[in-house]
Amino acid sequence: MVLNRKNVASSKSRTLVAYSHPESVLSEQYNMIHANIKFAMNDKNSRTFLITSPSNGEGKTTVAANLAVSMAQQNEKVLLIDANLRNPYLHSIFNISNSIGLTNVLTGSALLEEVIYHTEIRRLDILPSGLATNNPVELLGSKLMDELLNNASQRYDVVLIDSHSVLEIIDTKLLANHCDGVVLVIKKGKTNSGKAKDAKKVLEFAKAKIVGAVLNG
Repeated sequence: MVLNRKNVASSKSRTLVAYSHPESVLSEQYNMIHANIKFAMNDKNSRTFLITSPSNGEGKTTVAANLAVSMAQQNEKVLLIDANLRNPYLHSIFNISNSIGLTNVLTGSALLEEVIYHTEIRRLDILPSGLATNNPVELLGSKLMDELLNNASQRYDVVLIDSHSVLEIIDTKLLANHCDGVVLVIKKGKTNSGKAKDAKKVLEFAKAKIVGAVLNG
């Protein structure tokens, strides 16, 4: 199933189009993605969703950010997590500090509620990645990560996780197995069909439930 989204603006000033232009055609595309995710999940208790792509530069972080905004605007209480510990970017989109975040929770140096940012967008909270770490695989595959997701899913209606691209490192495979669903972002004109198929196979091998794909134009 393809959850289609068209013509995402490339400039940073328009990255959060779902917030800056909520009545636009682009924003409506995110609303449709939100609806399609709900329709695709038979389990009404499904709350945690991973956003990834076959390779870098395919727009997954922009999709994750706008989808989170769209969900919050539709009365969902949303936590958006930056689990791309190698190349985080959500803090730049939302203009918040990345000095503390997910890595602090996973190393036991902070509690979840101490590192969450409450944005100006009602019902949307952000958990940035935190400072770089030498052991991202160990942290993302840890028991503390499981506990964090369980904790977050009890506090929020939806937990969206922005991750690294799936074909390059193991980090995303570890996360995918612990989420209720995975959305694969494919860049029109960049992602070749072979890589898209490889990404699907990798996620299925990790026993992840693929909700669908976003065609990023």
